Amino acid sequence: MAGVGLITVPGLANTTFSVSDKLNVGLIGVGLRGTNHLNNLLLRKDVNITAICDIDSNRIDIAKDLIKKSNGKVPKVFGANEYDYRNLLELVDVDAVVISTPWLWHTRMTVDAMKAGKFAGVEVSASNTIEECWDLVNTHEATGTHMMILENVNYRRDILAVLNMVKQNLFGEMVHFRCGYQHDLRHVKFNDGKEAYGKGVEFGEKGISESKWRTAHSVKRNADVYPTHGLGPIAVMADINRGNRFVSLTSHASKAIGLHNYIVAVGGEEHPNSKVKFKQGDVITTTIDTANGETIIITHDCNLPRPYSLGFRVQGANGLWEVDGNRIYIEGQSESHKWDEATNWLQKYDHPLWKKYGEYALDAGHGGMDFFVLNSFIESAKANIAPPLDAYDAASWSAVTPLSEVSIANNGEPQDFPDFTRGLWMKRKPYDWVKETY
Repeated sequence: MAGVGLITVPGLANTTFSVSDKLNVGLIGVGLRGTNHLNNLLLRKDVNITAICDIDSNRIDIAKDLIKKSNGKVPKVFGANEYDYRNLLELVDVDAVVISTPWLWHTRMTVDAMKAGKFAGVEVSASNTIEECWDLVNTHEATGTHMMILENVNYRRDILAVLNMVKQNLFGEMVHFRCGYQHDLRHVKFNDGKEAYGKGVEFGEKGISESKWRTAHSVKRNADVYPTHGLGPIAVMADINRGNRFVSLTSHASKAIGLHNYIVAVGGEEHPNSKVKFKQGDVITTTIDTANGETIIITHDCNLPRPYSLGFRVQGANGLWEVDGNRIYIEGQSESHKWDEATNWLQKYDHPLWKKYGEYALDAGHGGMDFFVLNSFIESAKANIAPPLDAYDAASWSAVTPLSEVSIANNGEPQDFPDFTRGLWMKRKPYDWVKETY
């Protein structure tokens, strides 16, 4: 990772920082995701980890051990209670924070960070309610402090290559998109604290890691609770909040049997959790209309057995790309009515960032995209400028959850998206994602 502090990434001014320019970073939440961010931050020469916060003392010990092994200075530690993070935010030697906590804490922690003048990076999704979405936007505008939604899929290699194709008009005028989060998470939603993931059927107080909190959303909410992995990349391709915006959505949910079947199969019909009534439909389908006339279909499918896929489809007047099947069709260049394998196309349009910095990214996690999203956050914070994925994006993408919940509850009734930019989407210009520096 030598020299990583010299990188300039999406959304930044054309400024090159030397490794002597160090950013003081605090981590709020050092569970599995937070520890992944910590590992990547410790590889950088332009970052000091000055504070960590978690209410789980075991995770604090793991984080401190990692910092010690990297020869880093012992950070200040917070975790006395759920609001001890506010004491971290009062530290003068914290410039920016990375928030990797359960979903219900994302907005309040991000808002508090911006009020404290700390550049905030928050994991996905950023908000749970429309009120929280507005809280992000209003706090950003009132304080002038920036926040970035840390959507790593926006930096996936194939996604940036296809974005490159979109911006170079390979597909022609855009018409339709599909995306989603299709990922069998039953082994994450249930465990018993003793057995390995996939063998337990406990959650809540008896669970460990994400099963402590994530499964409750499936019990309480019938909504697409995790839309941004799919929608984030599509929103950038469609210039959402920058010349285009989401106008309305409709959502529908299937029956809910997947989690119950899993409990019975693993824990038996007599297990107490077999009586739990799960509210979230196993497959939730949302259709979004945009101001520029495109449609976007989002699928949430996490409670049934299936291989992983984000289900991307990018379609314009001249052709389309589909991630499943690794296929592409371009009118006039592909054989009539026959798919091309997408591999050569993706290599041809490989994004300049991946060409230049891919060697740094490969071991960073999630195929390398974790490197790019965190690097973009760090460089944005060092320059104290708007990141490429900002408060308006965080609000718009996250709003799918509460809007889908209302639509489903009302038999698919259309729901209007708030205009979180208050009309400025008509004037805001898209980032030039095709350039090597931004």
